[in-house]
This record gives sequence, C-alpha cells and structure tokens, in this order.
Amino acid sequence: MLPQILPWIQIGLSVLLVGAILLQQSDAGLGGTFGGSAAGNPFRTKRGAEKNLFIATIVIAVLFLVATLLSSYLALN
Repeated sequence: MLPQILPWIQIGLSVLLVGAILLQQSDAGLGGTFGGSAAGNPFRTKRGAEKNLFIATIVIAVLFLVATLLSSYLALN
C-alpha cells in the first residue's frame, strides 16, 4: 500500500514546499538593490506569520526528504 501512495505524498509535499518558498518575502528585490530596508537593518528577526511560514517550510522540506529516502529504500528492496 505504501509504495503506491508514496509518490502522491511526494507530489503534495513538493507543491506545498514550492508554495511556502514562493510566499516568503525577500529583501533581495528592487528595494534592497537601491538601499532599501536591508541596508538600514541587516540583522532582523522573523516574527509572527513570517516565522511560522519559515518553520513550516523547514518541516515540509524535512518531510519531503524523509519521503524521498523512504521511496528510494523501497525501490531498492
């Protein structure tokens, strides 16, 4: 049962991971190029929804890695 459902789990996790990465804001945009907020405050902490999204991205990436390793292990046996 697991070998049949594992590819679908990987597809779902990959879509979630891409979405989580794209939702994160970056200071490397046009404002950062011309001395935006990144130049005035190079050290800042993530707070609120930004921090939750960052943690969720890490969790999804780890789950995707585990699913990929499990899929590879099942394919070899």
